[in-house]
Amino acid sequence: MTQLLENISLAISGLRANKMRALLTMLGIIIGIGSVIGIVMVGDSMTNMMTSSLQEVGANNIQISIQQKASETGINYSVQTTEQDLISSDMIDQFMTSYGDVVDAVSASEMMGNGRAEDGRKYANISLNGVNAGYQAANHLNVMEGRFIDDRDIKGIKNVAVVSDKLVNNMFSPGVSPLGQELKLHLGKDIYTFTIIGVYEYKQDALTSMMGAMASEQDLSTSLYIPITTEWKLSNTMQGYSYITILTKQGTDSRALAGEFENYFNRFYKRNDNFGVASVSLDSIIDQYTSMMGTIQIAIAVIAAISLLVGGIGVMNIMLVSVTERTREIGTRKALGAKNSAIRMQFIVESVIICLIGGLIGIVVGMSLGYAGAALLKFPARPSLQAILIAVGFSMAIGVFFGYYPANKAAKLDPIEALRYE
Repeated sequence: MTQLLENISLAISGLRANKMRALLTMLGIIIGIGSVIGIVMVGDSMTNMMTSSLQEVGANNIQISIQQKASETGINYSVQTTEQDLISSDMIDQFMTSYGDVVDAVSASEMMGNGRAEDGRKYANISLNGVNAGYQAANHLNVMEGRFIDDRDIKGIKNVAVVSDKLVNNMFSPGVSPLGQELKLHLGKDIYTFTIIGVYEYKQDALTSMMGAMASEQDLSTSLYIPITTEWKLSNTMQGYSYITILTKQGTDSRALAGEFENYFNRFYKRNDNFGVASVSLDSIIDQYTSMMGTIQIAIAVIAAISLLVGGIGVMNIMLVSVTERTREIGTRKALGAKNSAIRMQFIVESVIICLIGGLIGIVVGMSLGYAGAALLKFPARPSLQAILIAVGFSMAIGVFFGYYPANKAAKLDPIEALRYE
């Protein structure tokens, strides 16, 4: 223990005597460790943010979408979708009759376009979407005032709308209830008027956050919901759905049900030569995304770790120079009775200290980069304790590995020849 403390003291004294050289030696280690920690930290933060966002939408969600059937010659992309190829409301009603015990709701929506609500100088940017009654449950919308679109609105093809609280703040004075108020929407050259029946709470999702979310409260674009039948009438589009989202009950196996639901809907497409349906559970999408992000992180971290190899070679080079410069010192120690193991340990300890200090500085740099990257992408930073511990351990391992050769060379010096060295 005493010998180790003595070696540490000698190593620190050597570093103090050559501060600039020691710093330059550490630079490769600092860059490598900092890059790895920064990349892992940003990647973990991004993954957790996206995963949380998808789970908020609902890990139990299953999406059913129209897919073109492949023939012996492949997919014919010239085939156009007709109304008979879409998922109909009757299909959904039959589905709910069969699977009502495991399904909470079926969500369907069609985007009509982007526009602006205007009233004099007041305005609010909107994305106009036609939805069915199940959309609220499947997408976990919190209605703060009034109600959401229901079956009566859909069957009656009513010109009613559910708006966001952000739109209400932009378009109405404080204390004025928006319920029952008429709202004029400008979509291109067309103007539509809707009666507000509900207000939902706007929540920024991960995608919007990652895209920067630079829009001000005034210019923020939010979704405005109208009955899906009203959207069909106004846009003169086909009546049916290219995709639907099924919200299964808690405790059900959404992955297993996805295959079962796909088989159910494909029964309606047995005589359809061109189209069928495919299903995917949100739970499996989350797993795929997490796996993809993990692979990307590893690949980038490996590339960043190459600088650690370069840094390790730099440490070995400097330690060889240090051995040459301190040849007489080594000879004096050996003449006074120092064993080869003591000399070897001295230089290994010095190499480890260089890498350890470089690793600690690299951790600070990496975390700073991680926090900066997370702030730039506008999602919460999540430091990775595992990455930090691995980085510290790796830096020490580099010190031992690349410090052994110079240390061993120093230990094998002949004391007489060392004392003669000029």
